[in-house]
Amino acid sequence: MRRFDRDFYSRNTLTVSKELLGKYLVHKVGAIELVSKIVEVEAYMGPEDKAAHSYGGRRTERNEVMYGEAGHAYVFVIYGMYNCVNIVTSEIGRPEAVLIRALEPVDGLDKMAELRYGKKYAELEKRQILTLTNGPGKLTISMDITRKHNGLDLCGDELYLIDSENNEPMDIVETKRINIDYAEEAIDYPWRFYI
Repeated sequence: MRRFDRDFYSRNTLTVSKELLGKYLVHKVGAIELVSKIVEVEAYMGPEDKAAHSYGGRRTERNEVMYGEAGHAYVFVIYGMYNCVNIVTSEIGRPEAVLIRALEPVDGLDKMAELRYGKKYAELEKRQILTLTNGPGKLTISMDITRKHNGLDLCGDELYLIDSENNEPMDIVETKRINIDYAEEAIDYPWRFYI
């Protein structure tokens, strides 16, 4: 399957957000490949977006990777304990990114289940299967993505995206982002997309 080069990420963030849906996130963990289909994302549009970490041109050690080259991972911690993975988009100096909100597990299921629940995939209860990768903090646990991956080049060989083998049409829902109550009018921007 085709991997994506820098040009794919170096475009309009809203366009990239929608086009990420249906693509596969791959993380090589030793000899194992963890593979999941991207099914939900949120766009964060830089200095004008009150929900973005770069709102108002804020530039810190934490968000520095957002100001760099597109196609890198931006991993940050929320609530002091959960990692969230974003994909840096747009152009250098324009700090925009797409948060991966939910995945559909495809391959490496035993390893994902072990990372998240400490048991084999076949031993999971139905609820555990449904919640394996259905949130930004959950999916990073299952995909073994941590702060050490912050700044990692997604055009490399460890963490990357590949295209779907079948490009069937998808029904994409556009709606408000969630859990950003602090963002004033930005809470109403329809920059959350899911299949």
